[in-house]
Formats: sequence, C-alpha cells, structure tokens
Amino acid sequence: MLHTTNPVIKHKAGLLNLAEELSNVSKACKIMGVSRDTFYRYRELADEGGVDALVNRSRRAPNLKNRTDELTEQAVVDYAIAFPAHGQHRTSNELRKQGVFISGSGVRSVWLRHNLENFWICPYISRHLLSLNPLQARCRRYSRGER
Repeated sequence: MLHTTNPVIKHKAGLLNLAEELSNVSKACKIMGVSRDTFYRYRELADEGGVDALVNRSRRAPNLKNRTDELTEQAVVDYAIAFPAHGQHRTSNELRKQGVFISGSGVRSVWLRHNLENFWICPYISRHLLSLNPLQARCRRYSRGER
C-alpha cells in the first residue's frame, strides 16, 4: 500500500493500490480511466524510486541561453542590498560605471529571481528602512518601480 498526502501523487498511488486490492490490473485501470501502459509506467516508477518518484517531472530542458551569468547576477544583488532606493535603470547605469554591463530590464529580472522587487520582501532592506525612518517605513510600501 502506498500512502501520500500530495494531491499530484494521490491519483497515481490510488491506481496502484486499487490494482493491488483487486488483484486485477485491467479492472483497476478501467475503474480509474487509465490505460494499462500508464499503469505499468507508474508501477515501474514506484518500484524504482518509491512514492516520491510519481511526481510529475518536466521533460523540457531548462533554457539558460539568455540568462545573466553568475558574476553579473551577484553584482546586481549586492548593489540592490547596498542601495535599495535605486531603480532598475539607475542600478544598470551605476553597475556599468563599475564595468558590469546589464540592461535595466536585466536588473529587474535578477531582482525578481532573488525576491528583491520591493523593500518588504528583502528582510535586510526592511530592517534598514525601519532604522532610517520608522514612521515613513510603516506608512508607505516602497516598491522599486515608484519614484
């Protein structure tokens, strides 16, 4: 018997459990509305990797050809923490002066990947803002897009 609370896996595990209870794969597949090929694929996955192997996995290879390299990305994150009030274009211009070439939209993409799109999401920046001006930090939500 396979047990899980994950809703993605529950249907697949239920099919395997039903086939085991009925001792009839064809009948279990008809009841669940699944082909026998699919059943045997699920059973093979469960035998090899247990219940966790039944999770849907994407077959698509990640597309990293347009992704910013790690050094540039780290420079953007460090700059965002050091200067939280600067917008994406100003950050791009200031980094260009330091020899790091990235567009404003590239800066925004890095911020989104690292959850730095506004001050309240980044804990360091939130604490920093509260220490500067607690009243202003509580009254207004600072978003990177605002001026």
